[in-house]
Amino acid sequence: MSLLSAIIPSAYADSVGAAPAPQQGGFSFLMMFAIFFGFLYFAVWRPQNKRAREQAAMMNALAKGDEVVLAGGLLGRVVKLNDAYLTIGIANNVEVVMQKTAVVSVLPKGTLKTLE
Repeated sequence: MSLLSAIIPSAYADSVGAAPAPQQGGFSFLMMFAIFFGFLYFAVWRPQNKRAREQAAMMNALAKGDEVVLAGGLLGRVVKLNDAYLTIGIANNVEVVMQKTAVVSVLPKGTLKTLE
């Protein structure tokens, strides 16, 4: 036994009468691929787009006097609106300019009075 045969094992041919192992067809691979992308569509892409559309509709519907919650947890009333910015009144004579994208949700009217 040489050193080379100890490192590299010998290869033996299959017997002549043995049938080859059945291979899976391309159809099962395509089905698995379609199921994977279907899962991604319904679990990730579709809900994310729905949330983005709802957020954009909420920002377009903002009006002066709306009570909002900002991303940092700040509550206030909309005093002025621009295309990209809005001014929020957070207390008497205290106004803060924020980006519209910082608005997380619009509160029902009168919520700020119940918190005082």
